[in-house]
Amino acid sequence: MFERYTQKARRMIFFARFEASRYGTPQIEAEHLLLGVAREDPPLMSRFLSDRAGYESFQNEILAQTPAGKSIPTSVDLPLSNESKRVLAYAAEEADRLRHKHIGTEHLLLGVLREKRSFAARMLRDRGAKLKVIRKKLVAQLQPGPPGRAPRSNGAHSDPDFSDYT
Repeated sequence: MFERYTQKARRMIFFARFEASRYGTPQIEAEHLLLGVAREDPPLMSRFLSDRAGYESFQNEILAQTPAGKSIPTSVDLPLSNESKRVLAYAAEEADRLRHKHIGTEHLLLGVLREKRSFAARMLRDRGAKLKVIRKKLVAQLQPGPPGRAPRSNGAHSDPDFSDYT
């Protein structure tokens, strides 16, 4: 499942699993994925968040909102929640649209933001992250494919914000 993921993105998912275990959560939620991105790729977070929030800031907010349960041993294989599965699917779509062979932390950040109703997306938006703005910056910085527009989605995970994709 994670063959296309960069080493950084794989470590991010490992950290997300660790965070879910530490919080005593029976599933890896979108906020754990966000903690994984913040922990694994602080420069990415600082490029896109207005208040330069980092791992500790997100961790404190999650602790304030989510009662911590009994820690789960890291040897237990925690499943991804449906919300997290959608985040990963959105990240793959973001990479495809940019014609990237690999899925990186930047795609995962976009995936978290696309899961609009998630606690993780709300935390990002509260810190100034805007999906369209981040997409445009990434397109400008990372576009390796041939000139022109990115390919259209197959509609599997349609998102009206893609109409602004350049």
